[in-house]
Amino acid sequence: MEATSSTLLRPLGLLAELTHRCPLGCPYCSNPVALEGRTEELDTATWSRVFVEAAALGVLQVHLSGGEPAARRDLVEITAAARQAGLYTNLITSAVGLPAERLAALAQAGLDHVQISIQDSEAKSADRIAGYEGAFARKRALAAAVVQQGLPLTVNAVVHRANIDRIDAMVDQAVALGASRVEIAHVQYYGWAIPNRAMLMPTPEQVERAREAVVALRDRHQGIIVIDAVVPDYYARYPKPCVGGWGRRSLNVTPSGKVLPCHAAESIPGLEFWSVRAHSLADIWRHSPAFNAFRGTDWMQEPCASCPRRFEDFGGCRCQAFALLGDARATDPVCHLSPNHGLLAELAGERRDAPYVYRRLGGKRAANASILEKESADTEAGDTT
Repeated sequence: MEATSSTLLRPLGLLAELTHRCPLGCPYCSNPVALEGRTEELDTATWSRVFVEAAALGVLQVHLSGGEPAARRDLVEITAAARQAGLYTNLITSAVGLPAERLAALAQAGLDHVQISIQDSEAKSADRIAGYEGAFARKRALAAAVVQQGLPLTVNAVVHRANIDRIDAMVDQAVALGASRVEIAHVQYYGWAIPNRAMLMPTPEQVERAREAVVALRDRHQGIIVIDAVVPDYYARYPKPCVGGWGRRSLNVTPSGKVLPCHAAESIPGLEFWSVRAHSLADIWRHSPAFNAFRGTDWMQEPCASCPRRFEDFGGCRCQAFALLGDARATDPVCHLSPNHGLLAELAGERRDAPYVYRRLGGKRAANASILEKESADTEAGDTT
């Protein structure tokens, strides 16, 4: 059902996936398994137009992401275009391939904020999880350069079974790096995380210890750093309002120009995604079949359709409902009211000690990753409880 002008909200955020190229091979990467290649990427001029159209539509901030956005040779020009459009610019980076000199050029172009992902507080484990030798050291170096430039820094700590017991150390590391915010981001099981779910899933005991650790860390670091954390889906009672509700407040542009309501939306078959190559962003926001597929509440089944929380969580995640149940209209099984909620406990109980399936784009990084895969096979069991 297409939203009317009176009910349609303006988007506030734009996730600009500039490329799917990335030097890392993180086994929980949220990019689609079918990655888009370099020849498919939008050019600088098209991204510039998209930013202007986004600002006119109401967007306030753009997240320059990937893959690794630094793989784009025109990243400085893209950043400058976003700033010229009046958007707040946040660079989401692995820190690999982004030297201090280039960061300085980005700051000069108008970059407002940097978010760096970390895989662990220990170098050897961090590099193994990232699938890239030396990644840990490069992240620390870039964080220092970000602080030196006077840019706000957020650290994104992705947690799972291999590192969840070191949340304290990862938060302490974020403080030491000079971050003003740290996100304790439990793995979301989409994209590359699905084939790795049994290797990444924490135990119930680990999740409870992590919850208690976050409470203590917030008390210890109050006024020093903001700590964001949520309960992982597979251990939650209610679903999260995925991206604030389907097609309500954000949009995602892929490297090739397809516009999605959320980063995993392409996993749902049958949806029609319009491209910025053929449509304006405003036209897509208002009329794209994909955006209108799950807007509002008319599409909902029971128990969502009559639930008083339907305007809070909007039925949860459509991609997760399809991935687990094969029905994108079903109640997100994270919700305890779903007749399929028990499936989450079954899946959370499936744990396996095996090498990660690393993210790959066209077979690149094989030489570097093969060393880490062998090490993963040798040490994975020692990282689990």
